[in-house]
Amino acid sequence: MQPLTEVEKLYALVDEIAVSLQQHMDMTYLDALAEAGEDIIEQSIVQNLPEEEKRRLETKLREEIPGEIEKEGIRKAFQLAVIKGMKEAVQPHHAMTPDAVAMFMGYLTQKLTAGNQAAAVLDPATGTANLLSAVLNQLPAKAVAYGVEADETLLHIAYVITNLQEHHVELFHQDAIEQLAVPPVDAVVSDLPVGHYPKEEVTEQFTLKASKGKSYVHHLMIEKCMGYVKEGGFFVLLIPNFMFESEEAPALHRFIKEHAYTLGLLQLPKSMFKSDQFGKSIWMLQKKGKGITQPSQALFAELPSFTKQEALADMVQQINKWFNEQGFTPS
Repeated sequence: MQPLTEVEKLYALVDEIAVSLQQHMDMTYLDALAEAGEDIIEQSIVQNLPEEEKRRLETKLREEIPGEIEKEGIRKAFQLAVIKGMKEAVQPHHAMTPDAVAMFMGYLTQKLTAGNQAAAVLDPATGTANLLSAVLNQLPAKAVAYGVEADETLLHIAYVITNLQEHHVELFHQDAIEQLAVPPVDAVVSDLPVGHYPKEEVTEQFTLKASKGKSYVHHLMIEKCMGYVKEGGFFVLLIPNFMFESEEAPALHRFIKEHAYTLGLLQLPKSMFKSDQFGKSIWMLQKKGKGITQPSQALFAELPSFTKQEALADMVQQINKWFNEQGFTPS
């Protein structure tokens, strides 16, 4: 039997503490996971548990917490625990960006912001900050980030995950469409929530308000964030493929044409989805501004399966060539 990896050790420890808290404090696994993260930050069981159970868990904390674990290891350990918690959660928005996709979006963000050692990144739909962490783990140490999340449980998990990785992240408990209070950023990176936005009174101020009925949350989020991205700043967005085919798509096209340039559209492998209707793509945009011009050639591609290493390496080589040709990679 092979020894456990550092990721597996941390996951086992976090999971054991979370399960105990879930049972003793009558809470969901995701809430217990956030509490367990606090315990690892404090290196102590801070909750009011029976004395014997508290002693047992504190012994585990002392003896089993990995001595040295990289930021990516912390992210992956908590990701495993979050996925477990998502299975019991009934909220439809409790879903996580697939790991390979999060890493790929981080790679693209790093390429776009190359040369900016202190890039500021915003995720207006942060969730547990798994995507935000995957991005920050590929940016320089001076990079800063802002995360916005309306769900308190997910935000609590985001807090412990980003703290344990020692990232410079400021988190906001807000509805990003109704209220967004962040400084100007260099890039917006997000797995956009998809569906209709319920608060019709809030949408009155939006250009992308639906011509009839409820507006699309994914359209409104793009419009809202456009006001917080610096001139020449970027969007790296995970979007549904049907976004360009809906009845509101022409309005979105007009809005984007006025405010930004499409740098590229990378379709995720079809094998990742149950059917074509659930397919997604990574959309890269650059906000217009002084001295910003449309790329000579946008990057359009269908990504190979992330498990096909040779084909993926070839695709990355082609993408790197495109970045170099467009001048995004500093010489």
